[in-house]
Amino acid sequence: MATTSDIRKGLCIRHNNDIYKIIEFLHVKPGKGPAFVRTKLKSVTSGKVLDNTFSAGHKIEDVRVETRSYQYLYADGETYHFMNTDDYNQITLQESALDAPGLLKEGEVVTIMFNTEDNMPLSVDMPASVVLEVTYTEPGVKGNTATNATKPAKVETGAEVNVPLFINEGDKIKIDTSSGSYMERVKE
Repeated sequence: MATTSDIRKGLCIRHNNDIYKIIEFLHVKPGKGPAFVRTKLKSVTSGKVLDNTFSAGHKIEDVRVETRSYQYLYADGETYHFMNTDDYNQITLQESALDAPGLLKEGEVVTIMFNTEDNMPLSVDMPASVVLEVTYTEPGVKGNTATNATKPAKVETGAEVNVPLFINEGDKIKIDTSSGSYMERVKE
């Protein structure tokens, strides 16, 4: 058992008969009254995000987890296949376990978190950013770089991303996987 002083980003806890990962937290010590910890929890089974406040010193049940590197192989409908980079064992996960399945390119290495008690996969952590090629977008016009106007573009994985007007088909762009937004154009 842990207490609220052990709360940190990425900690997995058992709360309301489910396993949650702490994605944000803030220790608050008001001038009047007891201290508390405001958290944002993400269910590793359903993906739902929930705000919760724990009073200071509250006991929380932490869950031991282990992370392993896996390489994304392919998708078969809503089933995604991954291979362990150490022992080459393969596992399959449902699309709901992934945060941004549309940005996952074959061969990409991800980190999968496992519950050490039953060896069940809990969540998939994508790299912070991915580089993908634009397969379709309206043609860019020379001189359209001064404004923050955007247009939709389809990338090689099939996902749609809003990009600046100067991006053309064939350009490689860096995409933030947490928000799914354009970061920058990548030069070869």
